[in-house]
Amino acid sequence: MYYTFSIARNQSSDDQEDIELFSTTKSIILAIIGMVGLFFGGKILVDNAVSLATQLGVSEVLIGVTIVAIGTSLPELVTTAIAAMKKQTDIAVGNVVGSCIFNIFWILGLTSLIKPIPVQDAINFDILVSLFATVLLFIAIFVNKKHAIAKLEGSTFLVVYFIYMATIIIRG
Repeated sequence: MYYTFSIARNQSSDDQEDIELFSTTKSIILAIIGMVGLFFGGKILVDNAVSLATQLGVSEVLIGVTIVAIGTSLPELVTTAIAAMKKQTDIAVGNVVGSCIFNIFWILGLTSLIKPIPVQDAINFDILVSLFATVLLFIAIFVNKKHAIAKLEGSTFLVVYFIYMATIIIRG
């Protein structure tokens, strides 16, 4: 939140692009279409991922942290990549950090209110990797004098991700 507010405070109104505004009716219709599409797309993704896991004889956790995680993160990847190409780096970083925080606190919290979520011991490694990634992000942003995630840090994140993926695939 500190990072977001400091960026907003330092940004002038001249930096903002023209934004196309839609009517309230059109906005509501598009939002409803998006939510319905998201609901059914998510249902199809989860149902097929569980089916695939069952057919391949692998755990649902493995399918969840690979196929489902990648599938649900693709919209974020596209949004962040487009923002980075348009030199809107604040949106790119805010999207990634905000998404992680939103997923952990809001999605996990709301889901556990609907039905308690049992946590297997095997997930402890995944939680540690998540904490490690958070520390790496903190170091990349706040220790680096440029307060930027450069190619070296980006490469490090990718290497850590591929090591993590290899580990969970081997773990099964």
